[in-house]
Amino acid sequence: MPSSRRPNKVKTHVLKDCSLPSLLVPIDPNESDFTATKVIVTIGPACQDVDTLCKLLDAGATCARVDLTWGPLEFHKRSLVNLGEAMRRSWGPLEFHKRSLVNLGEAMRRTRKLCAVMVDVVGREIILNRPSKIDEDGWPRFENPISVKATDKVTLTTGMVPEGAAGNVLPVSYEKFTSMVQPGDTVFLGRYLVTGSEDSSLYLTVDSVGEKDVVCTAMNAGVLDGLITVFHTERSTDSLANLQNDLPILCPEDKAALEALQDEFEVDFVSLSFARTADDIVQAREFLDSAGLTTTKIIAKCETRQSLFNFKSIAGAADGIILSRGNLGLDVLPEKMALVQKSVISNCNLIGKPIIITRVVDTMCVAPRPTRAEATDVANVVLDGADGILLGAETLRGKYPVLTVETIMKICRQAEKVFDHVHHFDHLMQEAMEIADDTGALGGSGEFAQYFARNVSQANLTPAMPSSLGNGVDDSDGQSLRSINRHDSQAQLTRAANLGSPLLSKLESIASSAVRAADKVGASLIIVYTRSGQTASLVSKYRPPQPIMTLVVPQLKNDGFKWHLEGRDTARRCLIQRGLLPVLAAPSQNSGESLLEEAVAMASRAGLVHAKDHIVVVQMLAGAFVVKIVSVDEGGYGIQAIRPKSLVDLMMATAGASKEEELGQDNGNGEGRVGHTIGQPGLQPRELTHVSSMKHNETARSASLQVRPAMQAACK
Repeated sequence: MPSSRRPNKVKTHVLKDCSLPSLLVPIDPNESDFTATKVIVTIGPACQDVDTLCKLLDAGATCARVDLTWGPLEFHKRSLVNLGEAMRRSWGPLEFHKRSLVNLGEAMRRTRKLCAVMVDVVGREIILNRPSKIDEDGWPRFENPISVKATDKVTLTTGMVPEGAAGNVLPVSYEKFTSMVQPGDTVFLGRYLVTGSEDSSLYLTVDSVGEKDVVCTAMNAGVLDGLITVFHTERSTDSLANLQNDLPILCPEDKAALEALQDEFEVDFVSLSFARTADDIVQAREFLDSAGLTTTKIIAKCETRQSLFNFKSIAGAADGIILSRGNLGLDVLPEKMALVQKSVISNCNLIGKPIIITRVVDTMCVAPRPTRAEATDVANVVLDGADGILLGAETLRGKYPVLTVETIMKICRQAEKVFDHVHHFDHLMQEAMEIADDTGALGGSGEFAQYFARNVSQANLTPAMPSSLGNGVDDSDGQSLRSINRHDSQAQLTRAANLGSPLLSKLESIASSAVRAADKVGASLIIVYTRSGQTASLVSKYRPPQPIMTLVVPQLKNDGFKWHLEGRDTARRCLIQRGLLPVLAAPSQNSGESLLEEAVAMASRAGLVHAKDHIVVVQMLAGAFVVKIVSVDEGGYGIQAIRPKSLVDLMMATAGASKEEELGQDNGNGEGRVGHTIGQPGLQPRELTHVSSMKHNETARSASLQVRPAMQAACK
């Protein structure tokens, strides 16, 4: 098939067990509470106090969002201060990033929970200009709601509204608004983070457009209260006909707020509202770098039809995607929304970018239990392969913020149990090879070459550089991202094709091999040593059923004025990726085995592993990547080596091979070999030993460093 006509396949749902009686079995109270899917909460009046934030973290929230769209900067600053206090109150008053090396060593021996911080900018949002007052909590309040009946006339104006004017004359913040709309268009007015359980939204049909006024007819009744946003829905059903506003991706207020927050807080993610093209991400990146936010990652929010038309370039440029279903649902036909969601998630899975879904349990703003449709929606998000769920109004102003997080976590945990990880793995491998075929890597040709070389899994086919440290940390994975260019990617793509192997980078081969090995031996846990988080991110891409403990070993660096720690932000950034359980360790040159001992002991205490369970470890030893398999000792808190013969028997038995089959023998489809073919039958076999060294574990040294869990609430 010509590449220009190659369809984008979407992964189907395949449950491992569709037996209804088995699905109705009560939950085992002794099972681990680890949940792979992440939950992001929006901080607002309902949860800003320290006690509630502590409860949210304990319930499993891993990232907190501060939305600059609404609320003064001082309120958001206080939210972050309280968030920090909640973290300190739960896990000890330690601020190791501001302490000396000696104090840092002491801090690392105590547990501490990390929480990522996401700042959502205003960007191109259009609102109604209405006067408000700041209440005693520092939150803006509107005193006079606007009541509108169906068929009422409503005027949206870019001019000044004189005193005594009719209540249905509403000032719009964008001065060129009249140039965007035409008679017959639909304009949506809705409360900030409006939910389906509220009546504070209106659909308007444009009757006439003047120099400054747009006269509309209300299609439904509603009471407009709070901050009201304005959304101009696309008039075309299959293309882009609307004139878009020319507002910048970061307005002056956004830039001022980010600079102010950067001086006092560590911002891990910036969420770009109304991202339209890859240029938006480039512009935002340039500003963040100039403001000193060089490690802050960019999450693009897809909330208009234009973002879907440019999705591949946006996903390639951004560090992650938020599918903002509230606004996007206004711009996409209802019957198409589910298909759009599945396609977006599938595309993000293919290139290894985190994908977060919004608007899942609206009714829990006012009710202690989601509807049946909402519970099913949450489960489908997990089965589709999303990394996380973003809660908006549910935690910002809802009555049950903590209960909402707890409910979401329970639903996700049950859906993860029936997620077909093997099918997901095979789907990604099949897609990689079909794209390789389109690019000419396997005999075809096509325009997918540049896209694939640019975007697949972010590893970008760059060979990993040996680490200068002996602690098993992949020092190379972040460097490859900074040094890659399209020409090098294409050259390595061609070189991979000449080897007859699936189009995978060395780093991704290690990640996929680790997932395949964990499946073959029935491992209970995958441990990944990392400094930049890239290797762990690639393991997460393949959605293994095991928790992925990500051991982050920070580095202390001196800029000539003071010492600062690099690595804590890496651990926090892992908190929006599915399956990752980041663990922050003390920096050291030779902590590989002692760190592994401590990690296994911590996993055992958390109930993730038990005596005689198997663990797959990904690390770098002597400048080479290693995928090795160890077992938990009989005491349940240490590790022991697996003899090569035992490992062979174990993997062959798990794969269903006969005892007569020897290491390296093939039964015709690749199922009988220890280093199982990565990809589909019929391709040139690539064994684990071709991309990594299968080494048994050395004698563990006494632990000298304390491991600190960054997300212990997920595995209480």
